[in-house]
Amino acid sequence: MCGENWMQAPNAQSNCPPGLEYLTMIDQLLVHQKVEVLEAITGFETANKFSVKNSLGQKIFDAKESSGCLTRNCCGPIRPFDMKIYDNHKNMVMHLHRPFACQSCWFPCCLQSMEVTAPPGTLVGTVEQEWSVFKPHFKVKDAAGNTVLLIRGPFCTFSFCGDVEFKVFSADGSREVGMISKQWSGIAREAFTDADLFGISFPMDLDVKMKAVMLGACFLIDAMFFEKKGNKERDGLGMF
Repeated sequence: MCGENWMQAPNAQSNCPPGLEYLTMIDQLLVHQKVEVLEAITGFETANKFSVKNSLGQKIFDAKESSGCLTRNCCGPIRPFDMKIYDNHKNMVMHLHRPFACQSCWFPCCLQSMEVTAPPGTLVGTVEQEWSVFKPHFKVKDAAGNTVLLIRGPFCTFSFCGDVEFKVFSADGSREVGMISKQWSGIAREAFTDADLFGISFPMDLDVKMKAVMLGACFLIDAMFFEKKGNKERDGLGMF
């Protein structure tokens, strides 16, 4: 695509879903949400768009939210949505689905999740919130429902003037193996938009399917903790 610096796609691999070959060569992802001028000025919620890049700034994927105008503006951060992930040939290589669920630390039945399919229609894993009051907890599971990774967030998710780190651990919780970090993006961007910047790190040898699910975890965390409604901040303490 003209004018964009895309990462060169490696050769296809037999055990890798088509389009995810990029992920075999990296241990970090940068997720940049695109600023929507209409949303910044009016507070009217538009569908989110993201660029997913490697650590060199080369684009790997485009991500586009698919959701209804009514649900975006009425349900705000708890809205259901689909996220469609495209490669540089505009082929959809991943599909993420977040079902509708209320969000409250007081009710264990109100838990969030994200389903990841790659290629679209073939389940590779899920991200499932665990009930907690003080800190966000998530499980990253494979297609068979086995827990592969744990994600533990901070008590304070205020993003003003600093990064917010969600640490990634091995399945038994004994080793820290990565991180999803919401990065400080400057006073103007933080105050007037919800166009967030994220960094994702994981082991180089992690199953490529689980790397894809980690990307899904990033989008779920963004929606739960950093998505604004009508340009109003929702940062808070714990799961309150």
